[in-house]
Amino acid sequence: MLAAERRQIIINMVQKDKRVLVSELSEKFNVTEETIRRDLEKLEKDNIVTRTYGGAIINSHTNEDLPFATRNATNSEIKQQIAARALQLIKDGDTLMIDPSSTSVELMKLLHQRKNLTVITSSIHILHELLSTGINIISTGGTLRSRSMSLVGTNAEEIVKKYNVDKVILSCKALSLDKGIMDSNEPECELKKAMLQQAEKVMLLADHSKFDKTAFVKLMEFDEVDVLITDQEPEASWMDMLKEHEIEVMFG
Repeated sequence: MLAAERRQIIINMVQKDKRVLVSELSEKFNVTEETIRRDLEKLEKDNIVTRTYGGAIINSHTNEDLPFATRNATNSEIKQQIAARALQLIKDGDTLMIDPSSTSVELMKLLHQRKNLTVITSSIHILHELLSTGINIISTGGTLRSRSMSLVGTNAEEIVKKYNVDKVILSCKALSLDKGIMDSNEPECELKKAMLQQAEKVMLLADHSKFDKTAFVKLMEFDEVDVLITDQEPEASWMDMLKEHEIEVMFG
């Protein structure tokens, strides 16, 4: 197993259990404890974990804003699963606004299966991904946030407000039954708010790890969402709320 693959599994484990132990990881992967310590040191530098005596714990600040490369490497199979579900709702000829999330980038890799699409996006990665696909691409322009490889600011918001689209595809940092849908940084949140106002249908992509969490900035209320696409069936309390708000749920 490559070191990168091992670290991906460690990321998935620490996201699920909130902590990991060096001794258990060493036994699981059949490598030395020193190798595991190096893995945890790398993940700490990437701001994913904080090392503790004998192991590490997950970083979970409400304003945590991980670099795009880190987010893109996390839960990649789950994001591909969600992207495949989202593709089912995209039809030939659709006009789309798409945020700069790593899940949206996975969706972009599938869009060649549809014809005559127009995509408006603030994501540098998505712009690059679609270069040779023949899809009509409109960039929001704006100020570059290198941490997330996205474009933000008033210029980007003004461009977004010029267009009316069939669907907007957004992700988020956290969902709470009490507090609604939240994100980790304000500039991107403001642009997403502008996007969702311009769309006939709002599609929210959020894996199971986002549920029952809190993040820094309020993005929107549940009654603004038309479709929620996730990887696991939400708990009963969530399904009741989603049904109450007439939100279509896709999972699995």
